[in-house]
Amino acid sequence: MLTQLLLLLCTADHAASLASAKGAAAGPRLLKGQLYRFSYSTQVLLDRAQGSRDGSSGFRISSLVDANLVWSDPASLDHQLVQLKISNVRIDNAADRSAKDNIFQGSSTEGLMGRSSLAALSTPFLLHLRNGKVKAFYSHRSEPGSVRNLKRGLASLLQLQLNTGKVIENDVSGRCTVEYRAASGRLTRTKILETCAARESGFTTHSQVLGVTGKSSSVTVFTIKDGFIELVEAEETHMLALNARRSTAAKVVSRQTLKLVGKEAGPLEAAGKDVAEVVQSVDAKLAAVGIVAQKVTSKCKGCPSLLEHWQSVRQQFEPARLSRATAPRSFLALIQSVRKAPKGQILQVLRSASKSVLPQVVDAVTSAQTPASLDAMLEFLNFTDAGGLVLQERFLYACGFASNPTERMLQALLNIAKGKIGSTEIKESVVIIMGALVNKLCHKGGCDLPTVVQVKKMLLEGPDSTQDEAEVQMFLLALKNSLLPEAVPLFSRFAEAQVGAYNTIALTALQRYQPSLITQEVKRTVNRVYHQNRRVYEKNVRVAAADVILGSEPSCEEVKNLLLSIGNLPHEMNKYMLSKVQDILHFHMPASKVVQQAMKAMVSHNYDRFSKVGSSSAYSGFMARSADVTSTYSLDILYSGSGILRRSNMNIYGSSEGALLHGLQVAIEAQGLESLIATTPDEGEEDLESFAGMSALLFGIQLRPVTFFKGYADLMSKMFSMSGEPMNIVKGLILLTDHSEVIQLQSGLKASAEFQGGLAIDISGGMEISLWYRESKTSVNNRGALVVTGNVTVDTDFVRAGMEVSFEMEASLDFITTVQFSEYPFLVCMQMDKTSFPFSEHLSKYESLPSGKSFVSRRSKKQLVSGSEFPLHQQNSDMCKKVFDSSW
Repeated sequence: MLTQLLLLLCTADHAASLASAKGAAAGPRLLKGQLYRFSYSTQVLLDRAQGSRDGSSGFRISSLVDANLVWSDPASLDHQLVQLKISNVRIDNAADRSAKDNIFQGSSTEGLMGRSSLAALSTPFLLHLRNGKVKAFYSHRSEPGSVRNLKRGLASLLQLQLNTGKVIENDVSGRCTVEYRAASGRLTRTKILETCAARESGFTTHSQVLGVTGKSSSVTVFTIKDGFIELVEAEETHMLALNARRSTAAKVVSRQTLKLVGKEAGPLEAAGKDVAEVVQSVDAKLAAVGIVAQKVTSKCKGCPSLLEHWQSVRQQFEPARLSRATAPRSFLALIQSVRKAPKGQILQVLRSASKSVLPQVVDAVTSAQTPASLDAMLEFLNFTDAGGLVLQERFLYACGFASNPTERMLQALLNIAKGKIGSTEIKESVVIIMGALVNKLCHKGGCDLPTVVQVKKMLLEGPDSTQDEAEVQMFLLALKNSLLPEAVPLFSRFAEAQVGAYNTIALTALQRYQPSLITQEVKRTVNRVYHQNRRVYEKNVRVAAADVILGSEPSCEEVKNLLLSIGNLPHEMNKYMLSKVQDILHFHMPASKVVQQAMKAMVSHNYDRFSKVGSSSAYSGFMARSADVTSTYSLDILYSGSGILRRSNMNIYGSSEGALLHGLQVAIEAQGLESLIATTPDEGEEDLESFAGMSALLFGIQLRPVTFFKGYADLMSKMFSMSGEPMNIVKGLILLTDHSEVIQLQSGLKASAEFQGGLAIDISGGMEISLWYRESKTSVNNRGALVVTGNVTVDTDFVRAGMEVSFEMEASLDFITTVQFSEYPFLVCMQMDKTSFPFSEHLSKYESLPSGKSFVSRRSKKQLVSGSEFPLHQQNSDMCKKVFDSSW
């Protein structure tokens, strides 16, 4: 009788296997009393996107795996509890290495992993499968997280379904959408990685142009024979590339192979009514810990403290070295150290830094953007001290450029704004930068955060809450940074205010909004300003209004009215508007088609209108064009009728795949200088106070404007003391690109990816007037050094492998305008020069063991990029020849 019963059970098991082969089973089924022996290997490779001659860095873990059925539900053959045991573990190179470069040679697995970790990896664990999917994962809670994740990676390979379809599964990567395709003994599983909800996340740069784009794939191919797994081959690839330069990219490849190598008699099933009871009977220390990978933090052994790191790099932060690429490279490294340091260590570095390097340290500490670094800065700086303006402003600007600002950072600035501030300039900068933080927090979905709501209310109510002209401008500039849609009606109202400075800020703010937010009501307001329907406006206000009209999807009627105005405007404004229209046409701007349509009418397009002469101009051109990014520049110059500069506006933009970054804007304005050369001011500018100043916008952030002089007395004192040296506008270190993410690999290993870009920048500008030679010069000087690094690391307790790809450059760009007003028409020469600069790319790959044994491979490529003078219109070239033929 017993023999007949055993024969019946075996026949049933065999029938189940055949049913699986026909697709009746939901997943593979293990037979009772069988031990399945597999060979298993997992490897990870790190390299640049296109590979490299000396191979990838990385490592391979290989082993044997025994699997047997511990228990199955009598009511369902697809309800199984499986035991897995890893043995014969080996760790070696994933890439071919010579003996001298093989860091694993001569090392044992126990020596690499440690006896306790190896023992934990070899301890059996249980997998509860229902219908081929992981229901529960059981292991010892005392096991190291990295060991448990490796077991999870193996367990995830055994999860599958035998029929075609799309489902949601939990595995080591998280909760992911997975698509299965079954065909004649082969099953392909494609994991849609962008759908995975994992425990660890990262952050990326606010600007898409400066950001990083990732592309990932995960495909597992199963070979099924007699309803069971014969072979599993999985490959997962993650590619990360800098949007602005896609050759600066890193690739992570993870491969797993599980192959059935034999079967033999195995242990019998355990007795028990349910899974929980069986698990306890097998090993009381086993606990359900979840299949999704747990967070594991690697401890850096032998890493220097923050203070030790600072001591080794502090010379690179001296002001004289800021134009060298070593400065931003050291800046990026210091940020990484600060991010790992507690507040006390950060304060120690701040207090030990010399006066000359302290501003650069403030840049780095603030850019770290950790709670500890923010607390250290707030304790270190005393905003009631008017003498600390430089450090305070560097802190505020670094907050404005923050790659991943938090509500806590905004709250800190709000607290400063509500407290006592020793300097009026700092008070203005605090509020202006708060506007930039509101924009960034709203951009990442935090517009409803309590502090953001509070600051939005303060900024929107600010312009009407004070009669002080400087404070009104402060709030308007903050709103210009915030780009709040709610501020559009307010800017529309201030565009028609009685104060020219309000008009200019409001109109230049409207230029930054998407055309969809410029309503018909706003357009009517801006057209009234340009055409002076209600009152007379200054020329620079009217041309700002024209820029809003032309940049906001204008109608044919609006453009026709602009064209009809040419000829009835002040002399130089006629020339400016004509040049603006021609620039739109030659540079194929969005308004080109409607301008062409409006010019079909002879009344708006005729010789009389298009033959106006003058020195004002508007011109756009390309700085660089590549498959990744296009960089353009524009130069707008408006003069008064007397030949003195009224407004100079230089812009640099970067665009990548539809995203636009306003990299730089430097605007110089001057007014009320006609008395110097005894000429008559233009209409609407008769009573303007003598003034000259500069306003800068850097990477989308409006900075506090700088005044050269204000008032006739100040003008005369500055004229006689002018050295010709430019005044500094922005100087410091800026974290441009900041991307960090953890890539959880299906193998259970994880890769940490970080891309960072640091810029050392020095922007200065000046204005020089010589009454003796009747000549004026304005200059904008830009100096910078840029370093961008991409680093991907796989760090376990027993081996560390990684690669870094980077590039660096040092460049300068000068814009000089020379005006000779000794005769009429006066001579104007504009020059925009880029000096020759070095550009280099670097690739390094490394592997290291806790023992200190390491392998490093480095490659570099350097070139000299030739300088050039950017072309402007032919009229400017002709004028420059005359200026320099007669120049003093």
